[in-house]
Amino acid sequence: MAKKVLVLGGGFAALESAIWLRKYGFDVEVITNREYMYVYPISIWIPTGEISFEDCTLDWKELSKVHGFDVKFKKVTKIDINNKAVYCEGEEKNCDFDYLIIAIGADKVKHKGSEHFMSICGAPEESLRIKQKLDELIKRGEGKLAFGFGGNPKDPSNVRGGPAFEVMFNIHNKLKKLGIRNKFDITFFAPMPKPGARMGEKALKVMDMWFNKLDIKQIKGKKITEFVEDGVIFEDGSKLESDLTMFIPAGNGPALFKDTGLPLNEAGFIKINEFCEVMHDFDETSSEKFPIFAIGDSAAIDGPDWRAKQGHLAEVMARVAAYNIKMMEEGKSARKEYISHINILCLMDSGDGAAFVYRDNKKAILIPLPIIGHWMKKGWGWYFKNSKLNKIPRIPGM
Repeated sequence: MAKKVLVLGGGFAALESAIWLRKYGFDVEVITNREYMYVYPISIWIPTGEISFEDCTLDWKELSKVHGFDVKFKKVTKIDINNKAVYCEGEEKNCDFDYLIIAIGADKVKHKGSEHFMSICGAPEESLRIKQKLDELIKRGEGKLAFGFGGNPKDPSNVRGGPAFEVMFNIHNKLKKLGIRNKFDITFFAPMPKPGARMGEKALKVMDMWFNKLDIKQIKGKKITEFVEDGVIFEDGSKLESDLTMFIPAGNGPALFKDTGLPLNEAGFIKINEFCEVMHDFDETSSEKFPIFAIGDSAAIDGPDWRAKQGHLAEVMARVAAYNIKMMEEGKSARKEYISHINILCLMDSGDGAAFVYRDNKKAILIPLPIIGHWMKKGWGWYFKNSKLNKIPRIPGM
């Protein structure tokens, strides 16, 4: 009888691990609190109306049917490592499994007045709220728009800066097409002195050129005190007035991870080794010792200061975890690791083009791709959805 792997989560890491575990012949159950997988990288086009909300989703039931894993739509309410127990909302019985993969993602750093901003990396429905507010301002014919992202000093890998730039550039492009860009003030803000520094110094210089060219103001290095209905208040008492504020808070370890027996870093993410395995110490009272893996945003990743949690790294970690579980089950010592795969890789879209951004330990590059870059990212979105549904072959490593 095949051993069972329980996968907690509903994002890139969870899906990729489930796919590969099934390839290796394991019995797999995914627990996610949404009936669809949300493809965050392409949600940047929802506010401008270029794609619909449904275009950003993959049906988990269809995915489970295609790949042969089970899926349960429940919120995980408790993880008890020492008693080998995972509990879901509305259920008294804990879930059974032989191996556990935690890919739940991250919570967000709390900010005063968070009800006054919307985030493209928050709950999926927020993308529609951004669209609705933007449409109202376009109908009005003028407005003040503010876009920004925050950091987490306890774990700098949990910053989502790219999507903030992408939404801002796409909205700029839409307003330009409508002939009303001159009626809107657009400001980018961030509490760190060099937002986007993980992309490299050359990339920062290129970004500054773009900001000047597109008449986008910048407020950098000012800590945020609070968000208010009509703007952002900074530590020095100054205020950025805004009719629409789009802000992406940095990630924090999920509250669910507390009091689980899992080893956590200062930001609340699960400590792992290079093989994505959780190196935990069971209590003497533990009923059973079993392997646990943490992947994607749930994990505390090692690496250089500029390291960043991205979808492609989450998928690498998923494949690493699945392979290592296979080796464990076969009693073999071979293992794969994720650290050598850490890099920054993204196609930062602007609506009328994109920039290819790449960084590793040896180089950092940003290559502008006018026009074609936009269609390349569109092509990636089409490829991602269709390859995950096995409608087209997968490209190795993607």
